[in-house]
Amino acid sequence: MHVSELDYDLPPELIAQQPVEPRDASRLLVCDRATRTHAHRRFYELPEFLRPGDLLVANDTSVINARLRGRKPSGGKAELLLLRKLDEQTWEALVGGRNVTQIVFDLPEGSLSAEVVGQAGEATFVVRFSAPVEPYLDALGEVPLPPYIHERLRDPSRYQTVYARVAGSAAAPTAGLHFTPQLLERIQAMGVGVAFVTLHVGLDTFKPITEEEVEAHAIHSEWCQLSPATAEAINAARAGGGRVIAVGTTSARVLETAAGQADDGQVRPFEGFTSLYITPGYRWRAVDALITNFHLPRSTLLAMIGAFMGLDFMRESYALAIRERYRFYSFGDAMLIL
Repeated sequence: MHVSELDYDLPPELIAQQPVEPRDASRLLVCDRATRTHAHRRFYELPEFLRPGDLLVANDTSVINARLRGRKPSGGKAELLLLRKLDEQTWEALVGGRNVTQIVFDLPEGSLSAEVVGQAGEATFVVRFSAPVEPYLDALGEVPLPPYIHERLRDPSRYQTVYARVAGSAAAPTAGLHFTPQLLERIQAMGVGVAFVTLHVGLDTFKPITEEEVEAHAIHSEWCQLSPATAEAINAARAGGGRVIAVGTTSARVLETAAGQADDGQVRPFEGFTSLYITPGYRWRAVDALITNFHLPRSTLLAMIGAFMGLDFMRESYALAIRERYRFYSFGDAMLIL
């Protein structure tokens, strides 16, 4: 598959710079794969498309204040963007600044330093802190918004889901940003289950496919967990005729990773790194419907959406969303793909 099949032109003004208020007032493009039809709704109308016995599965990761601005010992500016914790004092990170080997972070009670001790990937490094950095993230760090968002976020909590609880992400699982506690209560009151998985999102999520052939791209790996309780809820829902509805591509990736551990149709608990790369032609095992935002062209996430709804229907749906002036990307509107 040529990467150009995942391309589209988006007017820059459709890239959402701020989230809507309240969260569930965002627009919802409902895409029915069976009938190839669309409906234009609001996210708070999501319960109309759910049935008792269905199960929503959402990602409960929490975004950490991963962008740290400091200085070189010589005084020049330097910064880190934490991507993945390797041990108590060591992280994989992006390093900003010229010829940076050490960064000093000034604190009211002293300082904390980080030393670049190795290369982790093509553009990432291994850095070791003089002490565990997590206790200082609230004081030192900033929410690492995606590069296409140019406005300062007025309320940092809007880049967290209302159910975020497991710290570790460098980016939000954005499909979940539309939910409010009240909407979740309405959904559960109608007999729809809600379960959680965890996947810590890295910035490779935003990395475009650089190969000409989509399948040749080197997919990123991310740590994830699907608990025994969530596996039991998924298997019970499916046994009862309910649908498993993934909230976001990150949840879908965890579900499909866990489902791929066995061939008997059951979802098994899973904990570890996943490098699952879902492209058109993939056989879905666990996800029956998907809630998602609109994704960047030439991205692995768009390849996953094409695999779920079919490339032609995906292109048709994206073209419709652009004509109807939907808002795109992290703070944008949502799709429900049935």
